[in-house]
Amino acid sequence: MCGILAVLGCSDSSQAKRVRVLELSRRQSFSLCLLLIHTKSNKAKFIFSCFLFKYPLLNFDLSIQSLLLKHRGPDWSGLHQYGDCYLAHQRLAIVDPASGDQPLFNEDKTIAVTVNGEIYNHEELRKQLPNHTFRTGSDCDVIAHLYEEHGENFVDMLDGIFSFVLLDTRDNSFIVARDAIGVTSLYIGWGLDGSVWISSELKGLNDDCEHFESFPPGHLYSSKEREFRRWYNPPWFSEAIPSAPYDPLALRHAFEKAVIKRLMTDVPFGVLLSGGLDSSLVAAVTARYLEGTNAAKQWGTKLHSFCVGLEGAPDLKAAKEVADYIGTVHHEFHYTVQDGIDAIEDVIYHIETYDVTTIRASIPMFLMSRKIKSLGVKWVISGEGSDEIFGGYLYFHKAPNKEEFHQETCRKIKALHQYDCLRANKSTFAWGLEARVPFLDKEFIRVAMNIDPEYKMIKKEEGRIEKWVLRRAFDDEEHPYLPKHILYRQKEQFSDGVGYGWIDGLKAHADKHVTDKMMLNAANIFPFNTPTTKEAYYYRMIFERFFPQNSARLTVPGGPSVACSTAKAVEWDAAWSNNLDPSGRAALGVHSSAYGNQVKAVEPEKIIPKMEVSTLGVAI
Repeated sequence: MCGILAVLGCSDSSQAKRVRVLELSRRQSFSLCLLLIHTKSNKAKFIFSCFLFKYPLLNFDLSIQSLLLKHRGPDWSGLHQYGDCYLAHQRLAIVDPASGDQPLFNEDKTIAVTVNGEIYNHEELRKQLPNHTFRTGSDCDVIAHLYEEHGENFVDMLDGIFSFVLLDTRDNSFIVARDAIGVTSLYIGWGLDGSVWISSELKGLNDDCEHFESFPPGHLYSSKEREFRRWYNPPWFSEAIPSAPYDPLALRHAFEKAVIKRLMTDVPFGVLLSGGLDSSLVAAVTARYLEGTNAAKQWGTKLHSFCVGLEGAPDLKAAKEVADYIGTVHHEFHYTVQDGIDAIEDVIYHIETYDVTTIRASIPMFLMSRKIKSLGVKWVISGEGSDEIFGGYLYFHKAPNKEEFHQETCRKIKALHQYDCLRANKSTFAWGLEARVPFLDKEFIRVAMNIDPEYKMIKKEEGRIEKWVLRRAFDDEEHPYLPKHILYRQKEQFSDGVGYGWIDGLKAHADKHVTDKMMLNAANIFPFNTPTTKEAYYYRMIFERFFPQNSARLTVPGGPSVACSTAKAVEWDAAWSNNLDPSGRAALGVHSSAYGNQVKAVEPEKIIPKMEVSTLGVAI
């Protein structure tokens, strides 16, 4: 994946500006660009212009904005201009690194595309386009040709994750689209001159647009209609209650296919392994099926796994055990609370949010991503999305019935682009590292969300813990994927699993910088999404310094939450309203290390349900 920036209908379409944009984008350094953004002063711009010697100060803002995305694509930069439209691209080369530079074109170059994404079914799509000539081996090269054949209605044919801008110079129209769940990040803005701006990150828009907002996942924007249209319309989106019986083999096979298709690569890769259920299943399936893939032919069959945590963290111990069990080359990274605190400002600048739980989890992921990239790895597989699909967060223990359980999972999936997808995308791309998420595969979601939610309900008296249907699907006695106690390990949110002292350390740090007096005025200073804790106030101050525009603060979700719940689910337990914290340890009476309510951990053998054997010979 990469970073994209498009300016469509710009008032200045001179060739001189185009040349200046291109030249400046090649000469600027990322650190110097950060200086400009932090100071936003004429003096800084003057120093910068002197550094560049012969280039004047006029009209270099677009090149700055393009460079702001350079961390997302360190391998190549591309810029295409047609009239008053600019398509810029910062490439992280993973498939066809030699010739897949962007923007991409159709045969006669009347259609140009800048894409951030991975199209997993591109080889199949190429076969459906026998009369077309492809310029590169890039998986994204099919997009322009599919548009020629099918018009705007081709987007649902793409199996992958993507954000793209397509410019049709035949009628000077354009379309913009984002993947189904919002795994890739994308924003849209509007300039006073009538221009439309598209960027992978907020920082590409916040200085030039009168208004900007998050581009909605699963949607398409067409210049002809000047409005959004939802192209992704799965049955679960309506939140109607499904009734399909639970088939553990079907669920297992759907997930295995989702993992295998993501092994499309021409560069080194690895897997993030926290030792929790989701990342452990991702690692186990990858290790099991890697040998027969093209990736193994190029890079070998030995899978590399990565874990991060404070010294003695729960995740480190569990991840090492899983790595030994499945046979990965394991890399364990340690950090201190102070290391994390030192990174807070950098993380908020990169992930572009003030949401507390996202920042807590992004910091260790940000630190780990830097270490991973230094080893020459360019992408990793990760376990985001499972908790939303299966009701894995501990507050789901209190779901009153299957209807509310299912509706909450639907709400959580719809909001992923504001939380875990944002974290996984931006905290890794800060260092030019890509994260792929098989749990958010379109077909896997279809299978998983079609299951009658009665099977997903947490029923302690029947031995069913959170994500029971997923655990059971991979509980293979003959060919086990994981050790039994890992398969049935209690849910730990990433920000808890890296070490319980991590969140406590962040709260203590915030207490030193935010006074009680400051909190008294919080509603006046921050009337939108008013911070209710000192930690939230501290993050908000930093965010506002980087992104002071009202449009920026409106992109961040808010509302009460306990253990990562939506505001609606807080109503499930009256006691939660007095214990609002996104940590899993806020789920009093559920988490074995809950705040102020320590409960005895449940032994694995007590939560493994008694199995019956079907005629297929699998556990049911």
